[in-house]
Amino acid sequence: MDGSPPPPALSLTGLRKSVPGGRVLFDGLDLQVAPGEIVAIMGESGVGKSTLLNLAAGLDRADGGGVAIDGVALESLDDDGRTRLRRDRIGFVFQAFHILPHLSLAQNVALPLVLQGAGGAEATTRAGEMLAAVGLVGRDSARPSQLSGGELQRVALARALAHRPAVVLADEPTGNLDPETADRILDLFVSEVRASGAAAILVTHSERAASVADRRLILTPAGLVPHHEA
Repeated sequence: MDGSPPPPALSLTGLRKSVPGGRVLFDGLDLQVAPGEIVAIMGESGVGKSTLLNLAAGLDRADGGGVAIDGVALESLDDDGRTRLRRDRIGFVFQAFHILPHLSLAQNVALPLVLQGAGGAEATTRAGEMLAAVGLVGRDSARPSQLSGGELQRVALARALAHRPAVVLADEPTGNLDPETADRILDLFVSEVRASGAAAILVTHSERAASVADRRLILTPAGLVPHHEA
């Protein structure tokens, strides 16, 4: 052991992304996130924050630059390889939730574990633990149609964290929550990220949510800049 710091769990290098019509969202964007570190990304609407998360997750492709997770370059993988890496190493809290309506809450939360090959009892137990942690104890068998938007957001967070991923990407995870619930969810987010040693990016408009991060950055067309310099 040479005593050097661990390599970043998530590395974005020289990313460039434009949108139809040719407008460049950002160019030359660099970001490294260490295991256990939380980085908040803020910025004006339309600047490309959600797009950046999609690039980090391999859900979208950059026009230039690279993304690596635990040292594995996404661009070196075929579609199946990228899918497997997302399944095993990434937890994503989507702004639109993407909770599956035909599954119970417990089945939704357990899904990442099931896809990894976990046994039914293990997946069910972990799902129940995570639902309880987000304030939905006893709601395991409920259907998504029975929940409010804020409750669905909590289910989305529970699902993203259930399989203890290496990288957690959260798009406005407290956007539909009242302040008290938001604080509880942020506490859970931080504790789970720290406990699992995950690297986390939190996209948010909320200064309150961003305050839990180790670093706060603003996304601009010139790339990421420290919050106080924006």
